[in-house]
Amino acid sequence: MGAEIGLFDYPKYRPDLKPAPFLPMSKREMKQLGWDSCDVILVTGDAYVDHPSFGMAVIGRMLESQGFRVGIIAQPDWSSKDAFMTLGRPNLFFGITAGNMDSMINRYTADRKLRSDDAYTPNNEGGKRPDRAVLIYSQRCREAYKEIPIVLGGIEASLRRLAHYDYWSDKVRRSVLPDAKGSILLFGNAERALVEVAHRLGKGEPITDMTRIRGTAVMLKEVPSEYKVVDSSRIDTPGKAMVMANPYQVEPECASDASAAEEKPKPIRVQTSRHDAKHTVVRLPSFEKLKNDRILYAHASRVMHLETNPWSGRALVQQHAERELWVNQAPIPLTTEEMDRVFGFPYARVPHPSYGKAKIPAYDMIKTSVNIMRGCFGGCSFCSITEHEGRVIQNRSQESIIKEMEDIREKVPGFTGTISDLGGPTANMYRLGCSDPKAEVNCRRPSCVFPKICEKLNTDHQHTIELYREARKVKGVKNVMIASGVRYDLAIESPEYVKELVTHHVGGYLKIAPQHTEKGTLDLMMKPGMGAYDKFKEMFEKYSREAGKKQYLIPYFIAAHPGCTDEDMLNLALWLKQNEFECDQVQNFYPSPMCNATAMYHAETSPLSRVKYKKRKPLTVAKGERQRRLHKALLRYHDPLNWPLLREALTEMGKAHLIGEKPGCLIPSAEAEHINVRGHRRQSGRHGSNRFATKHPNQPDIRKDGQNKGRKKPAGATIKSSYQGKPTGKANGKPTGKPTSKPVAKSGAKPNSRPKKSAPPSKKPSRQGR
Repeated sequence: MGAEIGLFDYPKYRPDLKPAPFLPMSKREMKQLGWDSCDVILVTGDAYVDHPSFGMAVIGRMLESQGFRVGIIAQPDWSSKDAFMTLGRPNLFFGITAGNMDSMINRYTADRKLRSDDAYTPNNEGGKRPDRAVLIYSQRCREAYKEIPIVLGGIEASLRRLAHYDYWSDKVRRSVLPDAKGSILLFGNAERALVEVAHRLGKGEPITDMTRIRGTAVMLKEVPSEYKVVDSSRIDTPGKAMVMANPYQVEPECASDASAAEEKPKPIRVQTSRHDAKHTVVRLPSFEKLKNDRILYAHASRVMHLETNPWSGRALVQQHAERELWVNQAPIPLTTEEMDRVFGFPYARVPHPSYGKAKIPAYDMIKTSVNIMRGCFGGCSFCSITEHEGRVIQNRSQESIIKEMEDIREKVPGFTGTISDLGGPTANMYRLGCSDPKAEVNCRRPSCVFPKICEKLNTDHQHTIELYREARKVKGVKNVMIASGVRYDLAIESPEYVKELVTHHVGGYLKIAPQHTEKGTLDLMMKPGMGAYDKFKEMFEKYSREAGKKQYLIPYFIAAHPGCTDEDMLNLALWLKQNEFECDQVQNFYPSPMCNATAMYHAETSPLSRVKYKKRKPLTVAKGERQRRLHKALLRYHDPLNWPLLREALTEMGKAHLIGEKPGCLIPSAEAEHINVRGHRRQSGRHGSNRFATKHPNQPDIRKDGQNKGRKKPAGATIKSSYQGKPTGKANGKPTGKPTSKPVAKSGAKPNSRPKKSAPPSKKPSRQGR
């Protein structure tokens, strides 16, 4: 049904419904709007902020535009059903989401320690959402109104739509759909599926009949008879999935678990441009098999990633006990016109008035930023953005973006003239994509830029350059900063873009993400080599000099990534010291659901090439507490608290020559520990005393508290590395846990060479991979 009807072509459910100033959160607000009931009630783990970077605002305004009365229950008390009955019984369904982040990533650190804060909660207060919020909220809604359909959505449900490895319990869990006893699950950018579900329910159609909607998952008793079922073990392409010179060629297929049967089935041949995606379904190994077989889990993860193309990817089926989990094809990306309308709804652009003067950190970070696109074709193995938003870039028009900047100028309290970001999952994928429509429809590559940039990928940054130039002309806007991460391997393809960026849109610091320095680890991350970083750094410094500005690159890195050995981390630490970087607030790899790197972490083998039981090369995975601490300590080699562990580890590795005071040594000897490598006395023992900030060559100091006021300060800045460590970036038009880099300084601190009114270099606090 959704394929024939455009997103905004449905007749309005309630034609006379007018937009509400805010979607109601109480019966009193409903009464003020003249409502006796809500058609849809959205339950979310975040505070309600009526802004297009917050998922519930986008979903709520989308349904409102279709003529549905929408209420919001934000961060309810989950100890009983009472809080879930505050708006009464919904006419159509409950929409359940954990919020803009997976609730487990939101609540726990990469070391599984409970966080004390929550950036999506008023006053940054922790503990306002439960663990596995989708399950808990669904249970309470069932208790409140048993007969009402439950529609699951958001990033937590999206990334847990299949049987998945769960880092916090260290086991494979079932799909969240049967665990939550949901009626249907919407994954990815869910506007199309959401609108279709709402209108069909509004016409009285039972939700049990909605089994063929793109971008949804449902539970069935059996596979529909009209579908041909292909077992996943017969379509796992040999060799590396990333290398595919001709996307139309016939692919040989063979079994990935040859030991499972005495007689191997004959390999079948699947021609990617011709297989019937509409009437073929791929059977993944059942949950019961995956929970006890790590290699089979890696195989299932690989096949799932090969079937993500929205046009040629096939539906997936996976048995859970006696029932079948049916995952339909991915949703068709929104057109530019549809994106413009989604971002053009009458958002108030501020938190709901019920929060009073309470500060919501995630809102403060993005209130003057503009999301210009969705999706990412980078395919980094540690990041969940691609799995959630897809690989096809969905762009807004320049006119729509400029209009939002004008709305910010008019609506955001205290707007100072600085747009903190024009970006999205990445800063520079706006209007980039495949130049061959036929190839795009049939391609199965998980990345368009790894192991090298695809020859069919359009890398012309001219649209982005023009957007930047027009943005600077907006009346009342003084500065337009770029805070989203720049994909530097793409940027170096367009020197004009780098010059435009460096000359006008860098506030002293620009964050980029090499993530590592060693080729083996970078290949597993599906990231470019350091040659691209060096080339971008050279261009950045050249154009900064030409602009007469002192500006600095802030790279960030991931510790303990699957496949990264102690030797790899040591080489990274030596690179950091050679380049005079000292990283504060670093974080270890965080295995978020559905990532390729999470499959590596669990299975200790790589799903990036054909998965085998025999003759496979096991991956080194840092799992134990000591080894993960060691990898993190190597990134913070300058911290005296880490020196005892590093001395012990370096000695065990036969690298004792790196301990001492000679040039090239990583850390001082125990005898010289009380002496700073710069010749200054260092206090030891107390955490944070005279602590280093991140050092960059010739970089002015921006450390906290002004403790060195009145004297010349050494260089300093902070690097923060993680994927979904803390809520910040934007996915699906919403904040996620994408990694961030920010200076140690308070908001007022600036490099000595900065203009007085330049913006801070980052808008984000720390997906949740990418």
